[in-house]
Order: sequence, then structure tokens, then C-alpha cells
Amino acid sequence: MRQFWKQTFASLVGSLAGLILFFALGAGGLAVLLITLASRDQGVEVADKSVLTFDLSTQISETEPPLTITQALSGEDTDTVTLRRAVNSIEKAAQDERISALFLDGSQVGSSSTGYAILQEVRTALEEFRDAGKPIIAYDVDWGEKQYYLGSVADTVVLNPIGTIKINGLSSQQTFFGGALEQYGVGVQITRAGQYKSAVEPFTRQNFSSASRQQLNELLDDIWGEFLSAVGEGRELTPQELQVIANNQAILSPEQARSAGLVDQVAYFDQVAADLKELSGNGNEGGSFRKVSLSNYADHALEQRSSENKIALVYAEGAIVNGQGGIQQVGSDRFAEKLRQLREHENVKAVVLRINSPGGSATASEVILRQVQLTSKQKPVIVSMGNKAASGGYWIASGADQIFAESTTLTGSIGVFGLLPNVEEIANENGITWGVVKTSDLANINTIIRPKTKQELQVYQEQVERIYNTFLDKVVKYRNISRERASEIAQGRIWSGQDAQNIGLVDQIGGLNTAIKFAAQKAKLGEDWEIQVYPEQRSLRQEVLKRLAGDVKAQGAKQLDPLNAELLKFKEDLAAFKNLNDPKGIYARLPFMLWIK
Repeated sequence: MRQFWKQTFASLVGSLAGLILFFALGAGGLAVLLITLASRDQGVEVADKSVLTFDLSTQISETEPPLTITQALSGEDTDTVTLRRAVNSIEKAAQDERISALFLDGSQVGSSSTGYAILQEVRTALEEFRDAGKPIIAYDVDWGEKQYYLGSVADTVVLNPIGTIKINGLSSQQTFFGGALEQYGVGVQITRAGQYKSAVEPFTRQNFSSASRQQLNELLDDIWGEFLSAVGEGRELTPQELQVIANNQAILSPEQARSAGLVDQVAYFDQVAADLKELSGNGNEGGSFRKVSLSNYADHALEQRSSENKIALVYAEGAIVNGQGGIQQVGSDRFAEKLRQLREHENVKAVVLRINSPGGSATASEVILRQVQLTSKQKPVIVSMGNKAASGGYWIASGADQIFAESTTLTGSIGVFGLLPNVEEIANENGITWGVVKTSDLANINTIIRPKTKQELQVYQEQVERIYNTFLDKVVKYRNISRERASEIAQGRIWSGQDAQNIGLVDQIGGLNTAIKFAAQKAKLGEDWEIQVYPEQRSLRQEVLKRLAGDVKAQGAKQLDPLNAELLKFKEDLAAFKNLNDPKGIYARLPFMLWIK
């Protein structure tokens, strides 16, 4: 016993000493770290004739990811940049006399998962840079379609001699769990309104329904049509010529790519760098060309507006859920409260709601829409749609004064569904049974221990149809179309942004900056305004303290092997279940994960 107490006391003393040392070093280390970070914020000089470099493996996101301490100390670029930073930097560089050219650099290993609607906005900015009379040079080892969609705007497109260029069209691959659920004895019953509302199909079928396949074909055709048109214009090729390449070659060697007019040069990176060095006027032997990365240029070269008049830019990104919600979720309580605060803030003159959401809870969507409606009565509310703003995402958009989308934005999907699982069969097969005592026939209507009766299914179906009709009422009221027309274009059908404009669901084709400028015009602010972003970004000090506390999140998207990439998709498909928290079990949502590549 004496030995026990001796060891215990020694352990306590050692732990106490360790804690004292930790806090002493921690405080000193924190001070040094903050001083180091502060010294880095003094700015980066942009030399004359610098080349603005844009890494094509960069993830272009809606909101800013946290900066890692390693990145802060080393000065290395993050592999993610926000859409606004990317577009504003390119637009600013077009007018900056210090920037002589732009280099689209595909030399880094990695692949971008950025959607085509966001890429459209970036490509528009690149076109403006080129039209300002400044050259764009694009290089890659293996050109993928998304990278080439941007690269094709360049004056000179270069391919590595060992590389390839892939133009083979778009596809969408959906995982279906219906057969597995049936095999393992998990039952799924559904209620839905809208023949195209395919979000339930992964859990009840083993392949696409004809309606779902039809809408996906038309959506992919629209996105592919934008690719063919934009790339064709950039390379002076017809869409028909590009389609022949996609149908018959798909993956082209350097010689084939040059012969087809897809690239201008076949060269190594060092040869491209030598040309850029000559272009930037850097005559130092053995040195690199004068350059500034897109992220550094955005940090240190862009002028910030300052005004009492605020345009609130509110990001609604992720699944729409009840309550506060978490990361990559649109929590109804949190967003409703924020919109209420912005409505009452006298300096906020307009609100731009940037939506990138597949939808989710119908109840949560209605809570948010109510605040959009109340806010629009006092100040302009403009919606800008990102890659997707469909189902519940469109629900919250419908009450805005003006809706902007890119032609490749995925929107619409005006429909609702209920998903009703039960585990009776799998439980019974493993010897598990239940006894139930109830006071009425429908007392345990919410149970998952058995399938729903016909009477119960009818109750759920009536609720789904009621919510669907409510959704239609919103579209009729806010989009100023007839009930018959609304019913015709609803049915849960997915539309591209271009088609959505043609049928009246979207007002204008345009990106985020176009929507912001429209909001300023609508609020009659002239040029006297500045953007205020919500949710607010953490300060540098908060970020440092967060990481010292051990709350570190891995950054960036690494290139995965095909097997792990498919397993990751499978995991995300299943993870969508976490967002199903509607109190009525009724959802306005896209297919759980719609993969387009």
C-alpha cells in the first residue's frame, strides 16, 4: 500500500510539473506564433510584369476554409480558394499594370471536385482577362475535362509530351441500395409527390426509373452543351467536331490533340517556364519567372471597399435541416435568426443569399423562407445559385426579389417525399420480436418495427401531398405563374439553370458578382457599399487557439485511387441519412448524392 501511495504521489507531482511546463511553453510558443503570423501579414510585393499563377488542382469553394498553422507559418498556398476571391482576383489582375499574363498551371498532382456552375463563373472572369489584351498560357500533364474547360480559354494551351487530353463526355453514376436492403431484411416504404422525385429511388430500386433517367439525360445534355459551346469557341472548333472526338477517341495523345486543334504546343514544364520567364522580363540566369499566386494576390493586392452601407452576403451551403445545424448544413433556426438580425440592422441595405444546397427538411425550408419573405418586404433579397439550389434549396430561394443562376446550375426539383424504413424482417430472422399495446389504431404510426398499414400509408401520403401543394403555392405566388403551369414544371423534376430561366423559375443567368451588383442597384447604393459575409469567418487568433486546443481538420482534397474514391462516394451516400431530421419525416431534397463527371 505504501508503494502504491508513493507511486501515486510521484505521478501527481510529475503531472503538475508537466502542466506548469506546458502552459509556460504554450504561452511563450503562442506569443512567438502570433508574432510570426503578424509579421507575415505585412504584405507581399507584386513586382512589375508578374505572372498571375492559378493552380488548376485548386478546389474552388463557396466559403473560406480555416487556415492551417503550417500554411500560415510557411507561406504556402492553400489548395482551396473561394469563388469570390478567385473571380475578384482575376478581374482585378486584368486591370493591374503589374500583371503581365496569367498562367493556368496543371503541373501539380491532384484533381478538383469543383462543379461546372462555379467553373462557369471563373471562366467568365478568365475571358475578361484575355479580352483585356493580356495573354493566358495553360499547361497540364493530363488534361481532364474540367481543367480543359478552363484551359481552353487560353491563348496558348500546352500538353506535356507524356500526357493525354480526355474529352469523353459526362456521366452520372448513382448507387442503389434497394437490393441490399431487401436481401438483409430492411423494408422501405415511400410516399412522394411528383413523378420525377427520385430521391427515394436509391433505397427502393436497383436502377434508374425511366422518369429519373430522362431528367438526368436532359440535365447532362445541358451541361455538356455548355462545355461544347465554350470549349469550341475558345479553340475555334464546332460543337459537332468536339462531339466526334468524344464519341470516337475520348483520350488523345499529344500528337492527336495537336492535330485536332485542342492544344497549341507539346512541351515540358521547364520549357513553358522559360517562355513565361521571357514574357515576364526576368533575365536572371537559373531563376524562375516573376510570379504571384492567385491566393497571395487576393490577400495582398485587392482593394477592400469601406462603407457604412452593407450588402450582406449570406451563404446557405449544404443540406437543410431543423435546428442549428452543423458544418455544411443549413440549420433553420440559425439561418432564420441571422436573416431576422440582418432585416433589423439599419446599415444592411440588401441581402444576397448564395445557395448551394440539395434541399432537405421541408419544415426547415419553410422556416427559412418565411424570414426571406419578411426581409424582402424591408430590403432587397437577391438569390445567387451555385452548383445546385434545388428542392428545399429552391424552396428558400423562391421568395427572393430576383434569382440568378448559371446555365449549368442544378435547380427545380419541386417535389417532396417521405421515407419510411422498417426492420421487422431482419429483426425476426435474428430472434427479435416486439409486443405492442396501444389505445388506437394509429397510436404507433411512427414505429420502424413493422411495415406501415394501408391506412397509415394513406395518412403519410396526405401529409406529403399537403406539403407538395404548399410548395406549389409558394412557386405560384412568388414566381407569378399559374397553378397549372407550376404543376407542369414541378413533379420533382430537375432543371438546368438555362432551362429554369426559360420556364420562369430563374430570372437571370449570371454569377455571384452579377447578383451582388444587382443588389447594390436595387438598393440604390451606387458605388457606396461594401460586402459583409455571413457566417462570419473566425479571426486569425481564434484559428490559432482552436488548433492549439487540438481541434484540427484536415485540409484539401487529395487524389484518390479509383477504389477509395468509389468507397468515399458510398460513405457520403449513407451519410445523407444524418440530415433526415424533419419532424414530419417529409423532405424536399435531391437524390442523396448526384455525381456528375
